[in-house]
Amino acid sequence: MIAEPRYDEGEDEEDIVLNERFLAQVREAVEAGDKVRLDALLDDLHAADVADLIEQVGSGERAALLELMGGLDGDILSELDEGLREEVIDQLEPEELAEAVRDLESDDVVDLVEDLEGEQAEAVLEALDSADRAVVEQSLAFPEDSAGRLMQREVVMAPEHWSVGDAIDFLREAEDLPDQFYHVIVVDPRLRPVGYVTLGSILSAPRETPLKALFEDSFRTVEATRPQADVAYLFNQYHLISMPVVDDDDRLIGVITIDDAMIVLDEEHEEDMMLMAGVGDSSLSDTILETARQRFGWLFVNLLTAILASAVIALFSDVVDQIVALAIAMPIVASMGGNAGTQSLTVAVRAMATRDLTGANAWRVVMRETAVGFLNGLLYGVILGAVGWLWFDSAMLGVVLSVAMWLNLVVAGLAGIAIPLGLEKVGIDPALASGTLVTTVTDVVGFFCFLSLASWLLL
Repeated sequence: MIAEPRYDEGEDEEDIVLNERFLAQVREAVEAGDKVRLDALLDDLHAADVADLIEQVGSGERAALLELMGGLDGDILSELDEGLREEVIDQLEPEELAEAVRDLESDDVVDLVEDLEGEQAEAVLEALDSADRAVVEQSLAFPEDSAGRLMQREVVMAPEHWSVGDAIDFLREAEDLPDQFYHVIVVDPRLRPVGYVTLGSILSAPRETPLKALFEDSFRTVEATRPQADVAYLFNQYHLISMPVVDDDDRLIGVITIDDAMIVLDEEHEEDMMLMAGVGDSSLSDTILETARQRFGWLFVNLLTAILASAVIALFSDVVDQIVALAIAMPIVASMGGNAGTQSLTVAVRAMATRDLTGANAWRVVMRETAVGFLNGLLYGVILGAVGWLWFDSAMLGVVLSVAMWLNLVVAGLAGIAIPLGLEKVGIDPALASGTLVTTVTDVVGFFCFLSLASWLLL
């Protein structure tokens, strides 16, 4: 029997999603109460795909699906969108919840608990045995979004006097190794990490080789209180696959692996995108009221800035009344300035997130973006000037458009880089407010330059 496809494949190999036919088959099995059929459909799916499936069905269908599944694997629970975890956990019996979290690594349990409300968080903790619960509670005691919250407590370590043979014998005899690990961390008698060795190096070296001789140059440790953003930066900057976590006395207390670091990198990127669009931590599983509430505040700020730009136009209402062509041409200058400012802003926010833009090179980058605005302003100023001359049959109006475009693109380049730098300086996330501020500056400057030049040269 040939398995039916579960995915739609687009023109690109990466464009793969659960297809409508497969979702329809799942719905039919749920409606018929056919557990055998449902189990056959879900049998080979990865935990992340099952989580996607649960997220894609409606709330009523979701309850019936979970009931027919008769429990939920912990890996699926950890893959679910944060907004859905509470709903799903509410539908699980205590025994099902205990079974789901029992085999999870400590870092996955911490990630699960920290996003839940009090009663649900307590339910997850009660599902653990006393030793595992103590480990999770210790991790939860660290600041939110810190390395201590991200690490897993399951660590493979060896004393610094061991040889490769000692490490191999230990690994073969150990009964509680983590499901995933990449290094054996070597520690001194006070449990302070002194280096680590990859499993590949251990397997390829003679048994008598000291572990110290195989230390990786990439070895670094991170304090448990360091922000997760710093952890992600270190992994990305030094191409790490795991990193030991230490306490205030530099003693080993956990390890962070690359899969968790990549999740943080993805979350940081997603957060910046959401903040720049003013939608916060919204997700597709949010209700209509939740989504509207999240977007209301930033839309209100945008309304105020739009009124400010309109107030500038109102200052020159008599000029616009006399030369109607100005009303037609104004949006061109403002729109080009806004787009140019957004380009500089995007480069700035991304460079600040990757720490390529710092105080050491800020001035050089500001000058570069301003110079780019200057050159593009000259080019598009000439183009728009010629278009304005031909369109409105007025050489002087073409001059006004040309000069206004040039000035606005210079300001756009400067604002796009200077505003996020200034916001970071005062402790505000540059991704949060930069977009609105840059757009406001380019609108106000564009309208003011264009209309003031028009009142001076055309009247």
